[in-house]
Amino acid sequence: MAATATGARPGTRAKVRFVRMSASKVRVVLNLIRGKRVTEAIEILEFSERLAAKEILKCLRSAVANAEHNEEIPVEELFISACFADQGPTLRRFRPRARGRAGRIQKQTCHITIEVSRLTAEELDEIRERGELKAAGKASSKKSSGGDRAARVAKSRAAQEADTADADETTDDDVEDVAAETDESAEVATDEADADTDAVIDDTEDVDANANADADAEEAEASDGADDTEDADGAGEEE
Repeated sequence: MAATATGARPGTRAKVRFVRMSASKVRVVLNLIRGKRVTEAIEILEFSERLAAKEILKCLRSAVANAEHNEEIPVEELFISACFADQGPTLRRFRPRARGRAGRIQKQTCHITIEVSRLTAEELDEIRERGELKAAGKASSKKSSGGDRAARVAKSRAAQEADTADADETTDDDVEDVAAETDESAEVATDEADADTDAVIDDTEDVDANANADADAEEAEASDGADDTEDADGAGEEE
């Protein structure tokens, strides 16, 4: 949107005086927002990395507030009709240097002026038409993308359900195999334990039989020895 000269159409002004910054630095940022709609200019200033953008944004918000309060114009219908920065007084300071000399420091200031005006009826109608067309385009694209998205979601859910069913079947088969292997190993372990028990019992019986046989033999020997002793005693008495 082309900018107009100051005073060409009625507008609302705001001015910031004695900003501690040179006018040349401020003019670089003002060139970015001159002729822009207020909403667009605010976005540009909020994302600008220059220090002057902060002071310019304050001045712009003040001008918009004046227009809304005094002229009852909504911010959506305003644009920046004029903006400029004038050179302010220079603050002179001195810095000590070698050999008793002094170096001069010049701290420049400026005055920022922003004027906002209302858009014409033709411009407002054009903006509304563009907004309606843009909104309709967004709605149609959202509708088409919504249908595509619904189809994609349904397809994805079907695939997930199929994968879940396969995983459940695989898990059941694995559980059954593990249970069968566990039962077989338990039976084998039981049979081995029974065999070991039987072998131990047999060994115990053999040991008991051998012990009984040895005891019987010892008793027999003892009885034979007693008989021999009695015979010897009887023979001695007869003599």
